[in-house]
Amino acid sequence: MLKKLIHIERKKKLTCGVTVIAACVVLALLSCQQRVPYLSPAGYDLNKPQTDYLPDNLEEVSGIAFNKGNPDLLYAEEDENGRVYYMKFGDKKAKFSSFKKTGDFEDIAIAGDQVIMLQSKGRLFTFPISEVANPKIDDSKVQEFGDMLPKGEFEGLYADEASKQVYVLCKHCDIDKTTKQTSGFIFNLSDDGKLTRGDKFEINVRHIANQVKDPKVNFRPSALAQNPKSKNWFVLSSVNKLLVILNPQWKVLQVFHLNPSTFPQPEGIAFDNQNNLYISNEGDKIETGTVLKFKYMGK
Repeated sequence: MLKKLIHIERKKKLTCGVTVIAACVVLALLSCQQRVPYLSPAGYDLNKPQTDYLPDNLEEVSGIAFNKGNPDLLYAEEDENGRVYYMKFGDKKAKFSSFKKTGDFEDIAIAGDQVIMLQSKGRLFTFPISEVANPKIDDSKVQEFGDMLPKGEFEGLYADEASKQVYVLCKHCDIDKTTKQTSGFIFNLSDDGKLTRGDKFEINVRHIANQVKDPKVNFRPSALAQNPKSKNWFVLSSVNKLLVILNPQWKVLQVFHLNPSTFPQPEGIAFDNQNNLYISNEGDKIETGTVLKFKYMGK
């Protein structure tokens, strides 16, 4: 009887010990998962931003740009109003110039002394950047292009200063519904602000899915910019916190997961003339909008 009791007691201790060990293993695994580093593209550390908090009137910032890469003045737009905002980093209030009363505006770009604005439904607007100094942009200087893009939703816009080409990327277009690709469109910008159709390009979403090991990845581009040094494309997908790097021919090179605590809603991206990277986060009633600067650390 005594031997039986001793056996039972030893069994209890063994079971308890196994349970404790199992619990420790689970906690260790969870701890390791939490410490998994968010990787960064070459030349940048996305874990160490310089954070600038945007003024209240730029709470819903959804696009940013620099004129000729000069970081002294940040240009931006927000969802609800047809306005171009401009400010120096650290300003408590952003100045703005109005050109349209309302509209769901998603991105801004500057090239050839022209400002280009994108509405979510695919309408494009251009006007001289010299007009931004006025509280109200002269209506006669604003050009609207409403039939240049297919039916869909658009958020990504980029303009190249050297080539005067304008790039627009589908977020969700009808022409892509039955494919595993995201379509993009190139326009030529003339000195007087006119846009003419150019080439079309595609991003292979399967290649993104392969990199993140998720065949059902929901790729919905929210912004794009071209790195001035490497000429690679940096494309944000805010909905699933991804940064996709593509070569100049739009081949997927790398995909990076973004830390949600640093990038709660990444909607804008730009580079300055020193190759520094900027990513803006849209704010809300609780969180303030931010612009994160990532200093270029390459040679």
